Amino acid sequence: MSNHALPNRILVTGGSGFVGAAVVRQLITQGREVAVLLRGNDVPWRLREMWSHIQVIRGDLTRLPEVASAIQVFRPQAVAHLAWEGVKGADRNHQMQLNNVQASFELYRLARDVGAHSFVGLGSQAEYGACEGRITESTPTRPTTLYGATKLGTALALDRLAVAEDFPFAWLRLFSTYGPADEPTWLIPYVTQQLLASQRPALTAAEQIWDYLHVRDVAGAVVAVLDRQPRGLFNLGSGQALPLRLIIERVRDEVDAALPLVFGEVPYRPDQVMHLEADISALSAACGWRPTIDLASGIRETVDWFRSRDHHDF
Repeated sequence: MSNHALPNRILVTGGSGFVGAAVVRQLITQGREVAVLLRGNDVPWRLREMWSHIQVIRGDLTRLPEVASAIQVFRPQAVAHLAWEGVKGADRNHQMQLNNVQASFELYRLARDVGAHSFVGLGSQAEYGACEGRITESTPTRPTTLYGATKLGTALALDRLAVAEDFPFAWLRLFSTYGPADEPTWLIPYVTQQLLASQRPALTAAEQIWDYLHVRDVAGAVVAVLDRQPRGLFNLGSGQALPLRLIIERVRDEVDAALPLVFGEVPYRPDQVMHLEADISALSAACGWRPTIDLASGIRETVDWFRSRDHHDF
């Protein structure tokens, strides 16, 4: 662990995303100064309520020299690199994934140049590929998509570079997430919105056993790593996999227990993973973080959020 004081000025990339906005919210709630790198001139909907508390740096990760001076002025003490282009399924084998690798290296170098004390990057369970069962950081990595391969390559290379330079670097391999303000097309939001509209969601047999972590717990882990500065690659999940059918039924019960569900109408993908579970003992030991939100209350909060929202703003 580093002897640096807790970072008060944090630069966040990907701050308008599902995870990024949750991290920004937690940092602001704790009274930290947060700068967010954003493309375009719009106010992202997830950041609206926090807008007056954020320092916005307008720019693109692929053109970092254009914003280097603004980042130098902010003088971040830590960088949370949560941005990644091409997260959705249709883009996971697109060559845009390669742009993320170069951008991540340039951001790491810029962080060093402007005097940041640590760098945290967000990886993915996709780095492991088609694994089954409980996954530790020593589980062999065999990514099946360009997305997973570029995440993995970025993680390993930055980790080796940071070791050589004796710089605090951590990479969090994130498993499945859920919560308020989630992407509408992901599974739990999709099921929630279909049921709220009294529609029947199209489902597989849902025999998978998956690890889902509430987004507020994800943010808590990122902030804990920013503060404690452990070094290396860590799994980030709930540490407890549950049957997907149980999760879907819990969503249904929160919406209306009388609504019908039909499982098995959608076939499994050829590469369907049936058991995906994160071993989070290394992360917990390194920074004292543990999940705090149980699935029942997390699903209830998520359903209530979607029930109360005007989804035309998404």
